[in-house]
Amino acid sequence: MRFIFIFLVFILSLYASYEDGRKVFEEKCISCHKEYIPLNLIKENFFEKDNSLLNLKTPTANMIVWAMMDGPNKIGDPNEPDIQVLEIEKFLKEYLENPDRFNSICDDTVMSYYDNKPSMKGELTNQDYIDLSYYFLDYKTNLKEDLVVKEPLFKSDEERQFLEKAKNEAKKIIVYATSKTCFFCKKMDRDVLSLSEVKDFSDKNYIFIEVDMDNSSLPFDLQKNYKKITPSFFIVDENGNLNNQYPGSWSKKDYIDILKKNVR
Repeated sequence: MRFIFIFLVFILSLYASYEDGRKVFEEKCISCHKEYIPLNLIKENFFEKDNSLLNLKTPTANMIVWAMMDGPNKIGDPNEPDIQVLEIEKFLKEYLENPDRFNSICDDTVMSYYDNKPSMKGELTNQDYIDLSYYFLDYKTNLKEDLVVKEPLFKSDEERQFLEKAKNEAKKIIVYATSKTCFFCKKMDRDVLSLSEVKDFSDKNYIFIEVDMDNSSLPFDLQKNYKKITPSFFIVDENGNLNNQYPGSWSKKDYIDILKKNVR
């Protein structure tokens, strides 16, 4: 069965590519969907400006790709792109011909700003769906604007100093990925991280490192694990190994439970 899948994808790939899919997107989708808006601007628009900044009626291409590849409702296994592209094609055909914003892979909070789209049945051919699947699958690889390499927060010798400090003090390290434009980061800073009870427990058991993701990349080789979600919390041991990752905003109780669970 797997051989049949791989053979089918091989045949389809002879007639499909990222550029073919981009042409389909520009010709048949871009009247509703913008192709790219920087992620920080999207966050500000929805979580701080109540969509008044961009007034988006549909998700952008990069929002769709994030939902497909990194979101909680992501489609398929990125380690098996030959199968994943078929699953993306299946999803696109089913959703676009029977759109339902309450049955979307995108974030529920964001989807609440949108109206149901009309069906695309008859508007897209089977080849269009195949081409769009390759467009979304290879979107991040081909996107130049969002792949700017940011300076690492620390040099390698500075990282070693933090690891030595963690070892000498018998502590783990918390790396806090945040952003100045992140509504939920500001909420966590105000309602959780600034509390004396939280700070005291954290300082006693951890070395806390805050990283502004707008300006820097994560230390300890964590960038490969980063899902572009702020806030995110990474627990790193004294050898620089990632123990756990906690994306999202947390209540005081839940955050303290996370700290207690990971105490050395």
